[in-house]
Amino acid sequence: MASPNAHEFAARFSQKAGLKADVDKLGRLNGSGPAEGGLRKLWEMSELSANEFADEVALFFELPRVALQEMMAAESRVQQFSRRFLREMAVFPCQPPGGTPLLVLADPTDRASIQAAAIVLGMTPAIKVASFEDIATALDQRLGEEEAVTAETAASSTAQDDDIDNLRDLASGAPVVRAVSDMFETAAELRASDIHIEPGRTSLVIRMRVDGLLRNVATPSGVPPAAVISRIKILAGLNIAERRLPQDGGARVRVARSEIDVRVAIMPTQHGESAVIRLLPRDRALLSIDKLGFLAGDQSKLRRMLALPHGMVIVTGPTGSGKTTTLATVLSLLNEPTRKILTIEDPVEYEIPGVSQSQAKPSIGLTFATALRSFVRQDPDVIMVGEVRDSETAHVAIHAALTGHLVLTTLHTETAAAAVPRLLDLGVEAFLLRSTLRAVIAQRLVRQLCDRCKASRPLTHADVEADPRYTAVGLSVGNVIFEPVGCERCSGVGYRGRIGVFEVLEMNEDVRALVEEKSDWESIDKVAIRNGMTTMIEDGLAKCLSGMTSAAEILRVTTVR
Repeated sequence: MASPNAHEFAARFSQKAGLKADVDKLGRLNGSGPAEGGLRKLWEMSELSANEFADEVALFFELPRVALQEMMAAESRVQQFSRRFLREMAVFPCQPPGGTPLLVLADPTDRASIQAAAIVLGMTPAIKVASFEDIATALDQRLGEEEAVTAETAASSTAQDDDIDNLRDLASGAPVVRAVSDMFETAAELRASDIHIEPGRTSLVIRMRVDGLLRNVATPSGVPPAAVISRIKILAGLNIAERRLPQDGGARVRVARSEIDVRVAIMPTQHGESAVIRLLPRDRALLSIDKLGFLAGDQSKLRRMLALPHGMVIVTGPTGSGKTTTLATVLSLLNEPTRKILTIEDPVEYEIPGVSQSQAKPSIGLTFATALRSFVRQDPDVIMVGEVRDSETAHVAIHAALTGHLVLTTLHTETAAAAVPRLLDLGVEAFLLRSTLRAVIAQRLVRQLCDRCKASRPLTHADVEADPRYTAVGLSVGNVIFEPVGCERCSGVGYRGRIGVFEVLEMNEDVRALVEEKSDWESIDKVAIRNGMTTMIEDGLAKCLSGMTSAAEILRVTTVR
């Protein structure tokens, strides 16, 4: 096979896919391996699905294309390679029935990986192309099977040793370090947002939140629970000798080729200490408002509000509803050389070049309110406050919006209309709120149906009679609905990824009049709906009928009103 040229492929592909990027930044192939990021970076920059991109790669390099089913049917050879090599290089070694060794890869320009595989296998393998996602799915399955068979045992059996020095030594030992590293790798592979480590009387339970729901994962075999917690406390810079009080910390860990910021919360329980770890990947995909899930009408409203020179825009919803992602996307939309943008966050989840971002540190007096007071002396155009938590922050934010700044923030309320009485409860004067508030966005996250296995069917009379919730969300007999099925790509769940459902309350004269009267949220909600506001239920129904999600998901996260 002739030596492939990654740069030539990038140049041709960029023209075909319409990439908004400088292809030269991807680097060139020098015969030993792909440039940093390689074809994976090119795919992430494109708008193509993983399978469409793999088709383009196979066509350009004139290599056979292999499907996930064919990979899973072949005999796995992963046990001959290191887990890190397979994950980082996105290669899957296997051997079809009655055939010769085969190396499935997503980046044919990676000559170093091909040569390394040839050395391990003892012969030059045949080369085929698969998508990055299919290779990751195949590795999830096969490496999981290998780990179940070859789980390591801990070097020490002192699971509940009260001696701190011994516990520190145990937590720094190779088995425990490897177990915690593997846990982070598993979380990254599953695209988990949180890791929950919960001690029992004699065992440890590990669950990971994937697409908003917790999922059990395999627990490291032979590793003492206290050692796992101690290792996490060491990483987060916490006191491993303190087991009676809650502790909070953070760290930055490296998983494969990416870095992840983690927030660690330790809580003493009846059977030991539990830990919840929030995962914040640093190399997230480019933020785009088109990918959040706004309907066309709501997106035009939002863009119109953001074009105003001053005022306040609030994003509301419970914890984990995607408010920070929405705000970060809005900031990226506003991020222009002509604007000075300052943020105070806790924590800084998205790093946006060109935006001055600050981390709140209440322990030294750097709160949202104190940072806001300093911001107005920094000549900003746009200010983002992570959350309005108290009366002081609310007042400072309102006055910043009143004095010529565009202020973006979040609030914990059930609906968009409920943000108004909430701010009034925090002591904000009605006339100030009436003058400064421009829009409130309420949102939730619903799981997206897996594109590969979702099934559609018309809604029947029997369905409606058996479950009145269908009519509650506006569905009727004859509507085509989509439901989860489950396949290898989505790990049998039927869902993969999440998308937002929104309602955008625009402050018009009718709503402002109710603010002045200090009306309750239901009155404001009714007026907003009468004036054309799309509720979250209606937004979810549109996504349900278009096949993005299921009716069950809409009912799970929204309230019929």
